[in-house]
Amino acid sequence: MREGTLIRALAGFYYVTDGDDDPIECRARGKFRQTGETPLVGDRVSFSMTDGGKGVVEAIHTRRNSFVRPPVANVDCMIVLASAVNPITDPFLVDRITAIAATNDAESIICINKTDLHPGDGLFDIYTAAGFPTIRTSAKTGEGVAELKDQIHGKVCAFVGNSGVGKSSILNALEPGFTIKTAEVSRKLGRGRHTTRHVELFPLSCGAQVADTPGFSSFDIEKMNLTGKEELQYTFPDFAPYLGHCQFRDCAHVSELGCAVLAALHAGEIQATRHASYVRLYQQAKEMKSWERKK
Repeated sequence: MREGTLIRALAGFYYVTDGDDDPIECRARGKFRQTGETPLVGDRVSFSMTDGGKGVVEAIHTRRNSFVRPPVANVDCMIVLASAVNPITDPFLVDRITAIAATNDAESIICINKTDLHPGDGLFDIYTAAGFPTIRTSAKTGEGVAELKDQIHGKVCAFVGNSGVGKSSILNALEPGFTIKTAEVSRKLGRGRHTTRHVELFPLSCGAQVADTPGFSSFDIEKMNLTGKEELQYTFPDFAPYLGHCQFRDCAHVSELGCAVLAALHAGEIQATRHASYVRLYQQAKEMKSWERKK
């Protein structure tokens, strides 16, 4: 029995590397259909070898996390790209992504992109005050690229952001020719670049791995459920110093008397947009049925 990382999934075939050889094409053991498990890109797996140099995935190791779209596991870090110009990013989108990341035990790094067009001071101030690693980046000037490389070294990452914010440009700045590589993979697999559904981990020379599909599809935020309303407060790191100090133990931090979070908000210690996002997410979580929550 050998162990490795599943780096590509396509049409029932799984490609596993143990770091020594080329990826080994595997099928999954039939027992996974009975248990409802599906191997995901990013999984650590045990596999056995068969004739012809092929393999069979025998077991999936315990996951740190897993996501819906793209279907990947064991993501260390979400790189959340935002912009103050063309398009202007709604802070709520960033706040929802960072809450989802925290729910799934993943770090968030905020990239204020396109700083050659707009410095994005407002966004920068919001997320540095909230305690997130926040980097100003520009694919055109190279600003922030070296810092981003340092931040993601050795991590499995996913780049997330609204359409047009510059995910592919930043990936190309990190690894020149990255989009060409993904297109080549698509051609080798015999699928059109815009129709392939395969997911893959791509290694970068800076020591990171990027989970993505050709075309740089983002995580489908609307299909990713948050935790329950009681746990949501813990996904906002800027709330942490004030939790446990409210007048009432079951304080929702929305409009209650004696709320330490609201006191911090009024004192300017918590950004207004962050609390507004929390309230919006709290209302969504409040309306969500228990069976709808991501397990």
